[in-house]
Amino acid sequence: MTYYTRGRHIVDPVDGWRRSSGVCRESISVTTDTSIEGISVITINRPRRKNAVDTITAQALYEAILKFEDDPNQKVCILTGAGSTFCAGADLHGVAQANYDKPAANIQPVNGRNLAPMGPSRMMVTKPVICAVSGYAVAGGLELSLLADMRVVEEDAVFGVFCRRWGVPLIDGGTVRLQAIVGLGRALDMILTGRAVGAEEALRMGLASRVVPKGESLKAAIALAKELVGFPELCLNTDRRSCCYSAYDASSFQDAMAQEFNAGEKVISKESIAGAARFSKGQGRHGNFHDHSKL
Repeated sequence: MTYYTRGRHIVDPVDGWRRSSGVCRESISVTTDTSIEGISVITINRPRRKNAVDTITAQALYEAILKFEDDPNQKVCILTGAGSTFCAGADLHGVAQANYDKPAANIQPVNGRNLAPMGPSRMMVTKPVICAVSGYAVAGGLELSLLADMRVVEEDAVFGVFCRRWGVPLIDGGTVRLQAIVGLGRALDMILTGRAVGAEEALRMGLASRVVPKGESLKAAIALAKELVGFPELCLNTDRRSCCYSAYDASSFQDAMAQEFNAGEKVISKESIAGAARFSKGQGRHGNFHDHSKL
Protein backbone atom coordinates (compact mmCIF):
# COMPACT_ATOMS: atom_id res chain seq x y z
CA MET A 1 0.00 0.00 0.00
CA THR A 2 1.35 3.40 -0.98
CA TYR A 3 0.31 6.54 0.88
CA TYR A 4 0.49 10.09 -0.40
CA THR A 5 0.77 12.77 2.27
CA ARG A 6 2.55 16.02 2.95
CA GLY A 7 5.26 16.66 5.52
CA ARG A 8 6.92 14.01 7.66
CA HIS A 9 4.26 11.80 9.16
CA ILE A 10 4.23 8.27 10.46
CA VAL A 11 1.58 6.23 8.67
CA ASP A 12 -0.81 4.16 10.75
CA PRO A 13 -2.20 1.68 8.17
CA VAL A 14 -4.59 0.09 10.64
CA ASP A 15 -7.03 2.96 11.02
CA GLY A 16 -6.20 4.86 7.82
CA TRP A 17 -4.84 7.95 9.53
CA ARG A 18 -1.42 9.55 9.75
CA ARG A 19 0.23 10.77 12.93
CA SER A 20 2.69 13.58 13.59
CA SER A 21 4.73 13.41 16.81
CA GLY A 22 2.04 11.19 18.27
CA VAL A 23 -0.31 14.15 18.71
CA CYS A 24 -1.86 15.40 15.48
CA ARG A 25 -4.00 13.08 13.35
CA GLU A 26 -4.86 13.93 9.79
CA SER A 27 -6.42 11.77 7.16
CA ILE A 28 -4.34 10.32 4.33
CA SER A 29 -5.99 11.83 1.30
CA VAL A 30 -5.03 9.24 -1.35
CA THR A 31 -3.90 5.63 -1.16
CA THR A 32 -2.68 3.24 -3.85
CA ASP A 33 -2.97 -0.53 -3.51
CA THR A 34 -1.02 -2.71 -5.98
CA SER A 35 -1.52 -6.03 -4.20
CA ILE A 36 -3.46 -7.45 -7.18
CA GLU A 37 -1.06 -8.21 -10.02
CA GLY A 38 -1.17 -5.59 -12.75
CA ILE A 39 -3.90 -3.50 -11.09
CA SER A 40 -3.50 -0.20 -9.20
CA VAL A 41 -6.44 0.68 -6.95
CA ILE A 42 -6.28 4.41 -6.22
CA THR A 43 -8.63 5.55 -3.47
CA ILE A 44 -9.65 9.08 -2.52
CA ASN A 45 -9.62 8.82 1.26
CA ARG A 46 -11.46 11.83 2.71
CA PRO A 47 -14.74 10.21 3.75
CA ARG A 48 -15.47 12.91 6.35
CA ARG A 49 -15.52 15.42 3.48
CA LYS A 50 -17.40 13.05 1.15
CA ASN A 51 -14.05 12.63 -0.64
CA ALA A 52 -14.11 16.26 -1.75
CA VAL A 53 -10.78 17.26 -3.30
CA ASP A 54 -8.62 20.00 -1.82
CA THR A 55 -5.24 21.17 -3.13
CA ILE A 56 -3.29 18.46 -1.29
CA THR A 57 -5.61 15.71 -2.53
CA ALA A 58 -5.46 17.03 -6.11
CA GLN A 59 -1.67 16.86 -6.04
CA ALA A 60 -1.75 13.38 -4.49
CA LEU A 61 -4.18 12.06 -7.12
CA TYR A 62 -2.07 13.56 -9.89
CA GLU A 63 1.09 11.93 -8.56
CA ALA A 64 -0.67 8.58 -8.08
CA ILE A 65 -1.86 8.52 -11.71
CA LEU A 66 1.59 9.50 -12.98
CA LYS A 67 3.14 6.70 -10.94
CA PHE A 68 0.62 4.22 -12.39
CA GLU A 69 1.48 5.36 -15.92
CA ASP A 70 5.22 5.08 -15.31
CA ASP A 71 5.14 1.55 -13.86
CA PRO A 72 5.29 -1.04 -16.67
CA ASN A 73 4.01 -3.73 -14.30
CA GLN A 74 0.75 -1.85 -13.71
CA LYS A 75 -1.72 -2.42 -16.55
CA VAL A 76 -5.11 -1.12 -15.34
CA CYS A 77 -6.04 1.57 -12.81
CA ILE A 78 -9.17 1.55 -10.67
CA LEU A 79 -10.17 4.91 -9.19
CA THR A 80 -12.60 4.85 -6.28
CA GLY A 81 -13.59 6.67 -3.11
CA ALA A 82 -13.45 5.55 0.50
CA GLY A 83 -16.71 4.99 2.32
CA SER A 84 -20.06 5.44 0.64
CA THR A 85 -19.24 8.30 -1.77
CA PHE A 86 -17.05 8.40 -4.86
CA CYS A 87 -16.34 12.14 -4.79
CA ALA A 88 -18.44 15.20 -3.96
CA GLY A 89 -16.27 17.47 -6.11
CA ALA A 90 -13.91 20.23 -5.08
CA ASP A 91 -13.74 21.01 -1.37
CA LEU A 92 -15.85 24.16 -1.33
CA HIS A 93 -14.64 25.01 2.18
CA GLY A 94 -11.21 25.49 0.65
CA VAL A 95 -12.60 27.32 -2.38
CA ALA A 96 -14.43 29.77 -0.08
CA GLN A 97 -11.17 30.57 1.72
CA ALA A 98 -8.94 30.70 -1.36
CA ASN A 99 -6.76 33.71 -2.13
CA TYR A 100 -7.01 34.16 -5.88
CA ASP A 101 -4.37 36.87 -5.89
CA LYS A 102 -2.01 33.93 -5.35
CA PRO A 103 -3.71 30.91 -6.99
CA ALA A 104 -2.86 27.47 -5.64
CA ALA A 105 -0.73 25.08 -7.68
CA ASN A 106 -3.85 23.30 -8.95
CA ILE A 107 -5.54 26.53 -10.11
CA GLN A 108 -3.28 27.28 -13.05
CA PRO A 109 -3.94 27.64 -16.81
CA VAL A 110 -3.88 24.50 -18.93
CA ASN A 111 -0.36 23.61 -20.03
CA GLY A 112 -0.46 20.15 -21.54
CA ARG A 113 -0.92 17.54 -18.82
CA ASN A 114 -0.24 19.84 -15.89
CA LEU A 115 -1.96 19.65 -12.51
CA ALA A 116 -5.68 20.54 -12.67
CA PRO A 117 -8.06 21.70 -9.92
CA MET A 118 -9.18 18.09 -9.35
CA GLY A 119 -5.69 16.70 -9.96
CA PRO A 120 -5.27 14.46 -13.03
CA SER A 121 -8.28 15.65 -15.02
CA ARG A 122 -6.21 17.30 -17.79
CA MET A 123 -4.55 13.99 -18.55
CA MET A 124 -5.43 11.47 -21.22
CA VAL A 125 -4.16 8.55 -19.17
CA THR A 126 -2.02 6.20 -21.25
CA LYS A 127 -3.46 2.95 -19.86
CA PRO A 128 -7.03 1.84 -19.03
CA VAL A 129 -8.83 3.43 -16.09
CA ILE A 130 -12.01 2.11 -14.45
CA CYS A 131 -13.99 4.11 -11.90
CA ALA A 132 -15.81 2.24 -9.14
CA VAL A 133 -18.61 4.65 -8.21
CA SER A 134 -20.62 4.50 -5.02
CA GLY A 135 -22.91 7.22 -3.72
CA TYR A 136 -22.34 10.64 -5.23
CA ALA A 137 -20.11 11.50 -8.19
CA VAL A 138 -21.06 15.13 -8.55
CA ALA A 139 -19.57 18.44 -9.73
CA GLY A 140 -15.81 17.91 -9.89
CA GLY A 141 -16.41 14.31 -8.81
CA LEU A 142 -18.43 13.76 -11.99
CA GLU A 143 -15.58 15.30 -13.96
CA LEU A 144 -13.07 13.02 -12.24
CA SER A 145 -15.17 9.96 -13.10
CA LEU A 146 -15.09 11.00 -16.77
CA LEU A 147 -11.33 10.42 -16.74
CA ALA A 148 -12.10 6.70 -16.79
CA ASP A 149 -12.76 4.48 -19.79
CA MET A 150 -15.54 2.70 -17.89
CA ARG A 151 -17.62 3.49 -14.83
CA VAL A 152 -18.87 0.61 -12.67
CA VAL A 153 -21.74 2.18 -10.77
CA GLU A 154 -23.67 1.05 -7.71
CA GLU A 155 -27.45 0.96 -8.03
CA ASP A 156 -28.00 3.96 -5.73
CA ALA A 157 -25.21 6.11 -7.22
CA VAL A 158 -25.94 9.67 -8.33
CA PHE A 159 -24.21 11.80 -10.95
CA GLY A 160 -24.83 15.51 -11.34
CA VAL A 161 -23.46 18.99 -11.94
CA PHE A 162 -24.48 20.07 -8.45
CA CYS A 163 -22.05 23.00 -8.58
CA ARG A 164 -24.59 24.70 -10.91
CA ARG A 165 -26.27 26.05 -7.73
CA TRP A 166 -23.19 27.91 -6.49
CA GLY A 167 -21.76 29.45 -9.65
CA VAL A 168 -18.81 27.06 -9.73
CA PRO A 169 -17.94 26.27 -13.36
CA LEU A 170 -16.79 23.01 -14.89
CA ILE A 171 -13.03 23.48 -15.35
CA ASP A 172 -11.88 19.85 -15.12
CA GLY A 173 -13.03 18.57 -18.48
CA GLY A 174 -16.75 18.30 -17.79
CA THR A 175 -17.78 20.24 -20.88
CA VAL A 176 -15.20 18.33 -22.96
CA ARG A 177 -15.57 14.71 -21.88
CA LEU A 178 -19.25 14.50 -20.91
CA GLN A 179 -20.56 15.44 -24.37
CA ALA A 180 -18.11 13.00 -25.97
CA ILE A 181 -19.42 10.18 -23.78
CA VAL A 182 -23.19 10.80 -23.72
CA GLY A 183 -23.76 13.19 -26.64
CA LEU A 184 -24.23 16.96 -26.69
CA GLY A 185 -27.96 16.97 -25.95
CA ARG A 186 -27.75 14.81 -22.83
CA ALA A 187 -24.61 16.59 -21.68
CA LEU A 188 -26.29 19.99 -21.92
CA ASP A 189 -29.32 18.67 -20.03
CA MET A 190 -27.04 17.66 -17.15
CA ILE A 191 -24.79 20.70 -17.34
CA LEU A 192 -27.47 23.42 -17.61
CA THR A 193 -29.92 22.01 -15.07
CA GLY A 194 -27.43 20.45 -12.67
CA ARG A 195 -30.02 17.76 -11.99
CA ALA A 196 -29.32 14.42 -10.34
CA VAL A 197 -28.93 11.43 -12.66
CA GLY A 198 -29.39 8.02 -11.07
CA ALA A 199 -27.58 4.82 -11.96
CA GLU A 200 -30.19 3.38 -14.33
CA GLU A 201 -30.53 6.61 -16.30
CA ALA A 202 -26.74 6.88 -16.39
CA LEU A 203 -26.61 3.36 -17.83
CA ARG A 204 -29.18 4.21 -20.51
CA MET A 205 -27.28 7.31 -21.62
CA GLY A 206 -23.89 5.57 -21.62
CA LEU A 207 -22.46 7.41 -18.64
CA ALA A 208 -22.42 4.19 -16.59
CA SER A 209 -20.88 1.08 -18.13
CA ARG A 210 -22.20 -1.39 -15.55
CA VAL A 211 -24.71 -1.12 -12.68
CA VAL A 212 -24.08 -3.38 -9.69
CA PRO A 213 -25.67 -3.84 -6.25
CA LYS A 214 -24.82 -1.43 -3.46
CA GLY A 215 -21.39 -2.11 -2.00
CA GLU A 216 -20.23 -4.15 -5.02
CA SER A 217 -18.63 -1.53 -7.30
CA LEU A 218 -15.03 -2.10 -6.30
CA LYS A 219 -15.35 -5.88 -6.45
CA ALA A 220 -16.93 -5.66 -9.90
CA ALA A 221 -14.32 -3.16 -11.10
CA ILE A 222 -11.52 -5.47 -9.99
CA ALA A 223 -13.11 -8.39 -11.86
CA LEU A 224 -13.38 -6.21 -14.97
CA ALA A 225 -9.78 -5.04 -14.60
CA LYS A 226 -8.60 -8.65 -14.38
CA GLU A 227 -10.33 -9.34 -17.70
CA LEU A 228 -8.47 -6.45 -19.33
CA VAL A 229 -5.14 -7.53 -17.86
CA GLY A 230 -5.64 -10.93 -19.50
CA PHE A 231 -5.85 -9.55 -23.05
CA PRO A 232 -2.89 -8.90 -25.39
CA GLU A 233 -1.67 -5.59 -24.00
CA LEU A 234 -0.27 -3.83 -27.06
CA CYS A 235 -3.41 -4.40 -29.12
CA LEU A 236 -5.71 -3.34 -26.28
CA ASN A 237 -3.85 -0.10 -25.64
CA THR A 238 -3.48 0.66 -29.35
CA ASP A 239 -7.23 0.35 -29.98
CA ARG A 240 -7.90 2.41 -26.87
CA ARG A 241 -5.61 5.20 -28.07
CA SER A 242 -7.25 5.17 -31.50
CA CYS A 243 -10.69 5.62 -29.92
CA CYS A 244 -9.47 8.56 -27.87
CA TYR A 245 -7.74 10.12 -30.87
CA SER A 246 -10.92 9.83 -32.92
CA ALA A 247 -13.02 11.39 -30.15
CA TYR A 248 -10.75 14.28 -29.18
CA ASP A 249 -7.89 14.88 -31.61
CA ALA A 250 -8.80 13.86 -35.17
CA SER A 251 -9.18 16.67 -37.66
CA SER A 252 -11.41 14.63 -39.98
CA PHE A 253 -12.85 11.17 -40.62
CA GLN A 254 -9.93 10.41 -42.91
CA ASP A 255 -7.44 11.53 -40.28
CA ALA A 256 -9.02 9.22 -37.70
CA MET A 257 -9.05 6.30 -40.13
CA ALA A 258 -5.41 6.86 -41.08
CA GLN A 259 -4.32 7.01 -37.44
CA GLU A 260 -6.22 3.81 -36.66
CA PHE A 261 -4.56 1.93 -39.55
CA ASN A 262 -1.06 3.25 -38.95
CA ALA A 263 -1.19 2.41 -35.26
CA GLY A 264 -2.87 -0.97 -35.77
CA GLU A 265 -0.43 -2.06 -38.46
CA LYS A 266 2.38 -2.02 -35.88
CA VAL A 267 0.52 -4.56 -33.72
CA ILE A 268 0.15 -7.24 -36.41
CA SER A 269 3.68 -8.63 -36.32
CA LYS A 270 3.91 -8.37 -32.54
CA GLU A 271 0.60 -9.91 -31.43
CA SER A 272 -1.90 -10.51 -34.22
CA ILE A 273 -0.09 -13.26 -36.15
CA ALA A 274 0.51 -15.28 -32.99
CA GLY A 275 -3.10 -14.76 -31.93
CA ALA A 276 -4.46 -15.83 -35.30
CA ALA A 277 -2.31 -18.98 -35.16
CA ARG A 278 -3.82 -19.93 -31.82
CA PHE A 279 -7.32 -19.39 -33.16
CA SER A 280 -6.54 -21.59 -36.16
CA LYS A 281 -5.53 -24.35 -33.75
CA GLY A 282 -8.94 -24.27 -32.10
CA GLN A 283 -8.74 -21.72 -29.30
CA GLY A 284 -11.50 -19.18 -28.77
CA ARG A 285 -14.07 -20.75 -31.08
CA HIS A 286 -17.75 -19.74 -30.83
CA GLY A 287 -16.87 -16.52 -28.99
CA ASN A 288 -15.23 -18.34 -26.09
CA PHE A 289 -13.29 -15.85 -23.97
CA HIS A 290 -12.24 -18.36 -21.33
CA ASP A 291 -9.41 -20.23 -23.03
CA HIS A 292 -7.25 -17.32 -24.16
CA SER A 293 -4.18 -16.04 -22.36
CA LYS A 294 -1.68 -13.24 -22.92
CA LEU A 295 0.50 -13.59 -26.01
